[in-house]
Amino acid sequence: MALKIGTSIGMLHPRYFTEVALAADRLGFESLWMPEHLVFPEAMAGSPFEAGSADAHPPVPPETPLFDVFAYLSYLAGRTQRIRLGTNVYLLGLRHPFVAARAVQTLDIVSGGRAEVGVGAGWLRSEWTATGLDPATRGRRLDEALAVCKRLWSEPRVAHEGEFFRFDAVRFEPKPVQQPHPPLHVGGESDAALRRVARYGDGWYGIGHTLDTIGPVLSRLRAICRAEGRDPDGLEIITATHLEQREDLRRWEDAGVTRLVVNPWSRGRDAVRALEDFAAGFFS
Repeated sequence: MALKIGTSIGMLHPRYFTEVALAADRLGFESLWMPEHLVFPEAMAGSPFEAGSADAHPPVPPETPLFDVFAYLSYLAGRTQRIRLGTNVYLLGLRHPFVAARAVQTLDIVSGGRAEVGVGAGWLRSEWTATGLDPATRGRRLDEALAVCKRLWSEPRVAHEGEFFRFDAVRFEPKPVQQPHPPLHVGGESDAALRRVARYGDGWYGIGHTLDTIGPVLSRLRAICRAEGRDPDGLEIITATHLEQREDLRRWEDAGVTRLVVNPWSRGRDAVRALEDFAAGFFS
């Protein structure tokens, strides 16, 4: 089966991160993903769960523990052997591209070329405001930062003059193990996000899709890729979902998905056993 299956530690208490990573590596999960934010303001303005809706609350409380995602994944790289390590998703536009490119490069080197980089513009507008940046620019900043990072990872000498970043020629060494750079997967379903996939991405990262909902998004993505002069057939298509039966794997493949990210547990303390049960049912 060509379909790859990974798991995520995003919905776990940090006390379980390492044991789940070790179990996933041992059991044959292809990848391990970790979400990230830089900071959570107490006023969570900009949540997609807007006031007045049935879900008038932020999706996470502001006191949720946060970690530097590339530092933590670099630690997990030293504890694991083969599992790929990814971000779902990294708010690259909040950082200077020197900072972001160095974090990605470090993970890719210490992991022996196992980095996967999911990026997104981010939904939390107040997070941008807290850092002193205009949230209205987050898409443009991300696009420019991505373009700079790709050059830093692959070119011997880089100078840049853009809307948000300007610098004379610099050298950026060593280069990542994966060339021209670790795989970049763009999150989001807006037209702007899908254009970002077409222009900068190696793949698209979706959240919470089912076999019934994935088709329209992928149709839009393919159309936008063609309009941008990009062949959509080579894109990695990733979504987080819930798998009930082995027979659905073929249906996901037929839908065009290349990687699924699953969390088969309901409580953190049951996560390792749930991964073992899942592996027995889906990998054997």
